[in-house]
This record gives sequence, C-alpha cells and structure tokens, in this order.
Amino acid sequence: MKEISLHILDILQNSAHAGATLIELYITEDTENDVFEFTVKDNGCGMDEEFLKNVVSPFTTKRTTRKVGLGIPLLKHAAELTGGGISIDSKVGAGTSLTARFSYSHIDRQPLGNISDTLFTVITSYENIDFLYVHRYDGREFRLDTREIKQILGGVSFSQTEVSAWLLEYIRENEAELYKKQEVKNEKFS
Repeated sequence: MKEISLHILDILQNSAHAGATLIELYITEDTENDVFEFTVKDNGCGMDEEFLKNVVSPFTTKRTTRKVGLGIPLLKHAAELTGGGISIDSKVGAGTSLTARFSYSHIDRQPLGNISDTLFTVITSYENIDFLYVHRYDGREFRLDTREIKQILGGVSFSQTEVSAWLLEYIRENEAELYKKQEVKNEKFS
C-alpha cells in the first residue's frame, strides 16, 4: 500500500467485518513533535489472546476467501520503517483498538493520501455502522460523527444523491481547512 489512507481503509473494513456497530478513527499530525499517528477503535467481536499474538503474521487471517492477511503486517512494516510501530489491544466481545505511529518527517513515511474519499467510502458503504472521526493537525481539529448527521437527516440514507454529494464535499472542505496556514495578525504597538 502506497498511502496511509489505504492502510486505514483496510483496518476500518476489518472492524466492519468484525461486527462493529461503532468505529472510531483518530488521526493526529503533530509536526512540532514529529508524530503522525492514527488509532482505530471498534466495538466488534474482538480477538482472543492466541489470535492477537499472531495477527502481525501474514498467515493469520479470519477471512475464508484466502489464507493470507497482509493488511496488518504491511502496516507494521510501514510504521517501523519510520522508527514507529503498531500496538493492538483486543478483548473477545469487547472490540479492538489499533494504533499506528510514524515519524512525521521521516523520508520513508508514506503520505496520508486521500483520507476524504476513504472516509466517505466507509461511511456510505456501511450505513448501519456509526463512525466517529477526529483528525487533528497542529492544534486544529476536524470532527465528524455520523450519529449526529443521521439524527439531523431523520432516516434519509447517505446513498441519496444530494446527501452523498453534500457529505463528500463537507469532508473534503473540512480536511482542506485543517492544512490551511493559520493567519498571523500583525499588530503595531505604539
């Protein structure tokens, strides 16, 4: 995978397939402390201790369509290339939390990629799952909670053309706003 957003997509899909009804995604970009980190938490079925110990192996997967699972091993490798790593906590019946940490400025850190489209894809593909998304970049924050949006929509589907167009534009605009330089006011002192 060439972008972190694709790793995130893979982990979000894993959470959905684990029966989660709530998936939380937190992204932190802290250039001052040279940290890029994301965490995905879910309330899915979780993993037992034996499976959790082996989950970083490409030959450990719960999928029945193939015998290898490369997502987590590739993510681990990508993070370790930058001096970072991953941590996974999970309990059967209580869900899973995965955190990946990268050195922000490291030459081998993959770009974030198109997180707006990734987020839009999972929200519209899994409407029965609630998503909480919080993206922080150097002190600024974008927060999206589908539970709030669903309440406002009053049962209107995300797949409605107008709603999906609005949602994608809303995500893109707010993501772009995170990266705008903060205006510094010049005040003259007398």
